Amino acid sequence: MNDQLRSWAEVSLDRIAANFRNIRAVVGPRTAVACVVKSEAYGHGMVAVAKRLVAEGAPWLTVTSTQEGMELRQAGIQDTHVLVMADALRANFASMLDYRLTPAVHDLADLAVFNELALARGGRVRVHLKVDSGMGRLGVAADARAIAEAVRACPNVEIEGLMSHLASSSDFPGTQTGQQVQTFTRVARELAGAGIRPSLRHISASGGVVYGLRDAWLDMVRVGLSLYGYVPSASGPAPASLIDVKPALVWKTRVLSVKELPAGVPVGYGARHITERPARIAVVGAGYADGVFRQLSCRGLVCAAGVWVPMLGAVSMDMCTIDVTDIAGVKQGDEVELLGEGFNADNIAALAGTISYEMLCAVSPRVPRVYLG
Repeated sequence: MNDQLRSWAEVSLDRIAANFRNIRAVVGPRTAVACVVKSEAYGHGMVAVAKRLVAEGAPWLTVTSTQEGMELRQAGIQDTHVLVMADALRANFASMLDYRLTPAVHDLADLAVFNELALARGGRVRVHLKVDSGMGRLGVAADARAIAEAVRACPNVEIEGLMSHLASSSDFPGTQTGQQVQTFTRVARELAGAGIRPSLRHISASGGVVYGLRDAWLDMVRVGLSLYGYVPSASGPAPASLIDVKPALVWKTRVLSVKELPAGVPVGYGARHITERPARIAVVGAGYADGVFRQLSCRGLVCAAGVWVPMLGAVSMDMCTIDVTDIAGVKQGDEVELLGEGFNADNIAALAGTISYEMLCAVSPRVPRVYLG
């Protein structure tokens, strides 16, 4: 089926579904699991992944932008809540309401904008108000009095959710997480005292679930990375992971050419590799335009014929070169695994000096996704 593809990613929807079920079992029935499908579901394909998670009973999907939320609605996902987490552009507010998306509000002044939009539509709008609990990025100041005053001034806006985001949930020597949870809890308590009691309080993402930060689970958790089979890397004496998740994506390419080179021959742009012995090289059909980090030049690994072999020379835009000198029988058209069970996004990210999140998101849209189950 894939013999005409230079490069493709095989995505196991069954595995993503199993990861979701495992996460849901850990947090228990009192805490809803919101599934983060932004950024093409971390490279796995937003619409296909979202549809499978909805079929598994996911009550919430979360995206970054209004446009991502619109795409989900246009794909037929109509009855599941979709939270737009990071779109503060007022030009998009009307479209959020038109497509029945739930806005995350980051500025108290925006409550008045939504209030006017709701009034013009003859109804009310539900929003999730984001509090900056100490990350210093998006979110309103953690001032319950100011929040309460702004909410009272907007009778057509319902604060369905109160949310924040942990900046260092996997940093165990640090104190930031505890301070953020305390700040968020204080604001929620003070708002409740003022009569504002959102039904959904949420601050934790994958790190808080994986490492058992139960004080941060509250009414809902937002899980992204762990849905796709990875856990955030921890610093310090981290507890064991509470969840059993497995990677869902295997990225493959094909051999375009195999050739013999004598010793002393340069390979690729800039002659960054010179053969030290007679070598057999294979050129494969994926490069940095597909998501192969250029930082992996002369240091990356791929799996050919079941053996992990090194990349030689610089990664090019559309291809890279690997050393198959010690492997018999490699030929044009053979599959080569760039990312998979034996060498996953964590391993590749470590070689490239980055994180698994970036590795997964970097797999280009031009790489077709092939869904398995």
